[in-house]
Amino acid sequence: MLFMPTVRMLETSIWVPRTREELFPFFADAANLNVLSPPWLDFRIVTPLPIEMKRGALIDYRIGLKGVPMKWRTLISAWEPPVRFVDEQIRGPYSLWRHEHIVEPDRGGTNCIDRVSYSHWGGPIAERLLVRPDLERIFAYRREKMAE
Repeated sequence: MLFMPTVRMLETSIWVPRTREELFPFFADAANLNVLSPPWLDFRIVTPLPIEMKRGALIDYRIGLKGVPMKWRTLISAWEPPVRFVDEQIRGPYSLWRHEHIVEPDRGGTNCIDRVSYSHWGGPIAERLLVRPDLERIFAYRREKMAE
């Protein structure tokens, strides 16, 4: 029997005092991924900028996880301005990566929700010691930058 990695979820959110119509253009500019990525991730967009964000867009990156350089390619599988978009890993370190970005009006501002479904090889030990702590650090950094 073939072992399949467990699908896990991570959801974070931050409230921002801007309307989603003001905020969504920030997400529509792929270069802002650099702003939202922590320096220790060694994140670099390889696809020439500017990138037209739309359903079907492919974006190539290079990242460094624990000092190991990796290629990452995502597909924008849903693009629904100013409500949401989804990027899905085509190639990269995960066996599954689906990141839904939801932008909801809330209390005169906007609630920005990141909902990630992911799986990886290595089982629960890798999850507990490596993967989940890194993801939580990445999304904590992202929330800090969104607050700015």
